[in-house]
Amino acid sequence: METRFSILLGGSLMPTDRLAQQTRGSRVIAADSGILHAETLGLAVELWVGDFDSTPTAEVPRFAQVPREEWPADKDRTDGEIAADAAIARGATSILFVGGLGGQTDHALGHFTLALRLARQGVKVLISSGDEEAMPLIAGSHELDLPPASRLSLIALTDLKSLTLKGVRWPLSAADIPLGSTWTLSNIAEGLVQIQLEAGYGIAVAYPASASGFATSAAQ
Repeated sequence: METRFSILLGGSLMPTDRLAQQTRGSRVIAADSGILHAETLGLAVELWVGDFDSTPTAEVPRFAQVPREEWPADKDRTDGEIAADAAIARGATSILFVGGLGGQTDHALGHFTLALRLARQGVKVLISSGDEEAMPLIAGSHELDLPPASRLSLIALTDLKSLTLKGVRWPLSAADIPLGSTWTLSNIAEGLVQIQLEAGYGIAVAYPASASGFATSAAQ
């Protein structure tokens, strides 16, 4: 049985029906100022973690009822990683990082690599800011249910071996994509997107053209 968690991060957020569908029915952990997204999305938070250096002091009393785990500012993990570890400890098999894109580039890239680590551990991962989504790509099969005409880019973070891409305007069949190639940027989804990768890893970044549907990943 899938155990779904939404982790609220402090990045930018555009509320959409699509994002509401993706978070519906999930358990929720907030990382520091990410808790401010809870009311926007109508989510009940079961745990609030972090060093609380980015949550405005005036906002803290509003969430006094939420259980907190406070960490020192001098630590070796981000609040988002602490939240992810808490979700895994509670049995998470699927994690949606909400507010994990936009804002600071270093944090966005850190979220990409965290997502890849979790995917390699067998956890389904999606990162979303509402109008932009990212999914880790590892060896195996993946599906993305994107609204038709959504822009989709695959970013190689290593050489990609034997990449097959279906359900897009410009499909690929067993293509080798070298690190640094821009070949797989700015494709267009035309239905259910199917990805098969023999070896390597990267990130799929999508810009949904409407607020319907959802995205999933299943490494095999």
